[in-house]
Amino acid sequence: MPKLYSSNYILKVLRQKGFVFISQKGSHIKLRKFGKTTLTVIVPAQRKEIPLGTFKSILRQAHLVEEDFKI
Repeated sequence: MPKLYSSNYILKVLRQKGFVFISQKGSHIKLRKFGKTTLTVIVPAQRKEIPLGTFKSILRQAHLVEEDFKI
């Protein structure tokens, strides 16, 4: 089974990849990356482990691969 990442770690990696904080509503944080196309990613806040399906959805939204998150 693949490693599960915390929301804090996912937010840290996304910020390193150029995403910026836009807003927070409840327990969800909205990040955007501006460029040729604007990418928007929603990340659950303050979770110890993000479920695998949610993590894969974040990867698709951010146009990233799991190797970008390797420690």
